[in-house]
Amino acid sequence: MSSENAILVGVFDGFTWIRCEGKGSFVISPVMKECAESRIAEGERCLVIDLEACTGMDSTFMGQLASFAARLSKLGAKGGVQIAGAGERNRTSLEDLGLDCLLEIDPPVALWRGRAEQVRAELEPYRPGHAPTVKERARHILEAHQTLAATSEENARKFAGVVGILEQEVAENERKAD
Repeated sequence: MSSENAILVGVFDGFTWIRCEGKGSFVISPVMKECAESRIAEGERCLVIDLEACTGMDSTFMGQLASFAARLSKLGAKGGVQIAGAGERNRTSLEDLGLDCLLEIDPPVALWRGRAEQVRAELEPYRPGHAPTVKERARHILEAHQTLAATSEENARKFAGVVGILEQEVAENERKAD
């Protein structure tokens, strides 16, 4: 993770705010996952993902956002995943994959509405517990794409080839480890 690419986090009454600065990609996605999963494990049921400073997103990053929404939905969470500051480009990317059905993009009514700048001023850099291994990163990328493929028939077709290749790569990595 470089200084131009960071995850910032803050815990507030009723939500956790996670800000992606720089490119939302397979590089930063495991850090965001670790951060979000630790908050969900602690009982958080509303994640706000701030994309205001996110310069673009790859499919792994978007698959990870979808997986947060799916996980919180299974837990019966009321807040789920809300996207703040999506901007036109990131909103279009999310909508192109149909993720606007899973994520609340810039919801007009939210606990944080009217205080986004105050919240952003209180964020701290997230310090990951460990750097993912090559094997862990490959599995992470596969799982994110499997999540995207599971969201719709169109995405299943769109990502079938990628998922197949990633499954082979992960299986190869598993065999090498044995």
